[in-house]
Amino acid sequence: MASPSLTFPSLRQQFLTPTNTKSSKRILPISASVSGKESVAPASQSPVTLPIKKIPGDYGLPIIGPIKDRLDYFYNQGKDEFFRSRVQKYQSTVFRANMPPGPFIASNSKVIILLDGKSFPVLFDVSKVEKKDVFTGTFMPSTDFTGGYRILSYLDPSEPSHTKLKRLLFFLLTNSRDRVLPEFHSCFTDLFDTLESELAANGKASFADPNNQASFNFLARALFGTKPADTKLGTEGPGLITKWVLFQLAPILTLGLPKIIEEPLIHTFPLPPFLAKSSYKKLYDFFYDASTDVLDEAEKMGISREEACHNLLFATCFNSFGGMTIILPAILKWVGRGGAKLHTQLAQEIRSVVKSNGGKLTMAGMEQMPLMKSTVYEAFRIEPPVALQYGKAKQDLVIQSHDAAYQVKEGEMLFGYQPFATKDPKIFYRPEEFVAERFVGEGEKLLKHVLWSNGPETESPTLDNKQCAGKDFVVLAARLFIADLFLRYDSFDIEVTSSVLGSAVTLTSLKRATF
Repeated sequence: MASPSLTFPSLRQQFLTPTNTKSSKRILPISASVSGKESVAPASQSPVTLPIKKIPGDYGLPIIGPIKDRLDYFYNQGKDEFFRSRVQKYQSTVFRANMPPGPFIASNSKVIILLDGKSFPVLFDVSKVEKKDVFTGTFMPSTDFTGGYRILSYLDPSEPSHTKLKRLLFFLLTNSRDRVLPEFHSCFTDLFDTLESELAANGKASFADPNNQASFNFLARALFGTKPADTKLGTEGPGLITKWVLFQLAPILTLGLPKIIEEPLIHTFPLPPFLAKSSYKKLYDFFYDASTDVLDEAEKMGISREEACHNLLFATCFNSFGGMTIILPAILKWVGRGGAKLHTQLAQEIRSVVKSNGGKLTMAGMEQMPLMKSTVYEAFRIEPPVALQYGKAKQDLVIQSHDAAYQVKEGEMLFGYQPFATKDPKIFYRPEEFVAERFVGEGEKLLKHVLWSNGPETESPTLDNKQCAGKDFVVLAARLFIADLFLRYDSFDIEVTSSVLGSAVTLTSLKRATF
């Protein structure tokens, strides 16, 4: 294929050989399309020299300004309107504001906000921005949540431990290559069986809990060769992870509680780590016992077994499990809204390729499914599982939007809200719509603007960048989900509500395959 990302170069590396590399806009209604029209925006004619402008916006008075912005962000406006209203106010997609949590959790909430697809990628350039301790934004949860260690996600590539720990994750992916496809099929067959039983009994079935269990089981079995049900952990994994993650991210979330309760409870002071200690200990013990081979390799790399285990737990539970429990419901939501036409097209494409490959679903076979692959990428574009990106300027620099250039001083914090950057109307036609075939054919050229993995989809994770080590692993899981779904079913119907992280999807019908 024309695009290197479509042939999974880094996935091949990790699964086949060890890795040792180093303006205001009109908001369109959300809908789904399989029309094949207007999915590629015309090449923009950017001016050779953009005017240098002062970055608009302000931070308000100390304490008062950050709290006001926090209340707007969570309650008075909500996230999208918080950003959209300021774009309209300043007539700029680059501006200054405060980001939560603010007082008294973050000592400095001042950021420069980037909301367009042209300025956003500076956040991936580690020659220009520092990624030290910015994984969760303007604050960092206590290392007591992670055994006293600063985990890989919080390290800048310039730090010595970054290379060793990322190399360990590459080894983990390589070491598990033969288990991924069969374990995914096994775990998600159990998920579909559970959904069918619940539908038969109740007339509807929530996707969340079965997906959480299937995703954790898959990760444990594929990456570590261990079935949680056969250990002391049993089926507790997803619940323990959810508690542990929420305690860390609570300052930048809203749980749907009244403002008068949430503000003092989770946005003003951090939740104490000891409340999640017992949950974390159960997870740690499971991963320590399950990852003997990987921990042996870690010691050869000069990493202690304890530090390695904390990092393996974080990568599996926070990064991979967290990603799957956001992106799989998102895929189900958007494909569900696509309706019978899209469902039929996907089923025909997937089943035809599988039939031509002797009835087996393979990685090579999935490369022959352009609509399925495009559908996955479109889900990552329209609802990226990682919405917020941060980086601190390493030196004075100039950033550019489509319309102007802006001077940034060394030490200033840059922040990007990815759902706006990947719906940039100057890059994508019909940016607010789910266009399943957007990345088919000529549309592949737009993959460089799909940014969910802390880097463009056309680039690969290395030891020297901050792109997600498991980028291609997560994409593969998303592809397997759609493939298994349409090998088993012709179509399905859903209901969707919002949840703390992503979408809550309820299935109201599943129509078994008839052809």
